Amino acid sequence: MKKTISSILLALLLINMSCSSQSKSSGENLSVDYQIQSSYILIPVEENAPEIKIKVSTSNPTIQSTYDVHVAVSKIDYWVPVDVKKWKGQKVTLSFLGVKESILGINDVKQSDQFEFEYNETYRPQFHFSPEHGWMNDPNGMVYLDGEYHLFYQYNPYGSMWGNMSWGHAVSTDMVSWTYLPTALTPDSLGAIFSGSAVVDVNNTAGFGKNAIVAIFTSCGKTQQQSIAYSTDKGRTFTKYAHNPVLPNPGITDFRDPKVSWNEAANQWVMTLATKQTVTFFGSPNLKEWTKLSEFGEGIGSHAAVWECPDLFPMTYQGKTKWVLIVSLNPGGPNGGSATQYFIGNFDGKTFKPDALPYPLWLDYGRDNYAGVTFNNIPKTVGRRIFMGWMSNWDYANQVPTKDFRSANTTPRELTIVNNGNHLILSSYPVKELNSLKGKIWEKPNLVVEKESIAIDLLKDNNGSYEIEMTIKPESADVFGFSLNNSKNETLKFNFNNTTGFVSIDRKKSGLTDFNDRFAMGMNAPLLKKDAYRIRLLVDKASAELFINEGEITMTTLFFPTESMNQLKFYSQAGKFSVENIKINNIK
Repeated sequence: MKKTISSILLALLLINMSCSSQSKSSGENLSVDYQIQSSYILIPVEENAPEIKIKVSTSNPTIQSTYDVHVAVSKIDYWVPVDVKKWKGQKVTLSFLGVKESILGINDVKQSDQFEFEYNETYRPQFHFSPEHGWMNDPNGMVYLDGEYHLFYQYNPYGSMWGNMSWGHAVSTDMVSWTYLPTALTPDSLGAIFSGSAVVDVNNTAGFGKNAIVAIFTSCGKTQQQSIAYSTDKGRTFTKYAHNPVLPNPGITDFRDPKVSWNEAANQWVMTLATKQTVTFFGSPNLKEWTKLSEFGEGIGSHAAVWECPDLFPMTYQGKTKWVLIVSLNPGGPNGGSATQYFIGNFDGKTFKPDALPYPLWLDYGRDNYAGVTFNNIPKTVGRRIFMGWMSNWDYANQVPTKDFRSANTTPRELTIVNNGNHLILSSYPVKELNSLKGKIWEKPNLVVEKESIAIDLLKDNNGSYEIEMTIKPESADVFGFSLNNSKNETLKFNFNNTTGFVSIDRKKSGLTDFNDRFAMGMNAPLLKKDAYRIRLLVDKASAELFINEGEITMTTLFFPTESMNQLKFYSQAGKFSVENIKINNIK
């Protein structure tokens, strides 16, 4: 990600606590009073320590919040901030619930006027969006308004592991350079803020104001219910609707992730909601009152796990409108863990009817693209459907070897319906805006590979972020491929097998893999035999996104090399193949 935030220092400058701080024990809770002199209270975190509930309260009994934090017990991994600047000169109490005595983390809590950390840590991506600090998972509320793309996302400001679900927020004019904005939605009496969507209420159907951004999200407390909040200042601040929830839980355990859009044919808002292992459609004239329309999913697609994060949208194929329904599930992906399936068919404003295709169909056959949805409100004159996914997998997302942040998003991708030679599929390919990141382009001679492997040096001083474009023609080779390599003998391997009909990615020797015993698992995608495969590979520090034939096959993978991959190797097990139009693009 090209950054537009201020420079972040490597050192952590701490200001000692006021001498007036006092601690007191009350039953099973330990409370500490702080006379606020600074902007932040900094809490030390140890990720393997037990999670402790911390209640933050002021002299005003109506102002209090509770967070779950892995408070340090034996060592400090990093720090997380509680913003208290609005209470300067007042007393704030931190109550550590279920704790009788002080531990390392409680003793080391400090005030500071700055929260500083190492932003550019080893595996921070260069051109993919990642949270400024803390944990991120599902993209939420993706919407376009007045030249800005809004990205909200599942966010934990109080640790680099899942918890305290809120909506983080960032904006961009080009989906390349992102600006962080304050957290948009935080937990309340109805529960945590789970996934959802946002719309621009052009006709003021909800009465919050013309062109208000309305967020529709799951309130996850004792049950999962749907709530709304609105913004009349282009998403900078949100007000929660006073009469939430707008769609109470009817007695379903998994009842979440509303994706809402305006349906012109039905002249109403349509909500696509994940309901256990189906999708339920609801309709509303005003975003406040919802009526069930229909349900889809029984007996079709993969039902290996609960369905999540659905998205329904129209597309044009050969001059006709087709509808696409995206549904994520975890576990049960084609290569283990989480993944996203899709259906192509028709929607009449009430009911979705799928075409007869060989379901399940998967949006991405890599291990690291999940919970993706598309932007709402992109003008029809633009004519694009743009998707972003969470670039991780629930098998190991909490354990990947980053520190102050965890997770990134996939590149923004334009979706299209194409025929792969056998049937209709949904292809995805990086948006054209990413081309603005290309620096110097190196072109390499065409190659013929047979028996002996051939190596090409990549950018000697690359920073781990680059793009490779080329065309591979199999000719007489049935098993062939290429790999990224470095001087540590670490390798990320891409193997094409026209005998078995699969393309695979092997990351067993790609660097750090022992943080989770499921990370090194391989991944395969079905491969139709063709005369040529046009390859585009985007590499960004700790991720690789493989696009074959303009996105007919897409595979996204994380990998964590101990030094940048600076060599490209080609190999054939038998027979020969050619590689043409090799371009290596520096990402600036």
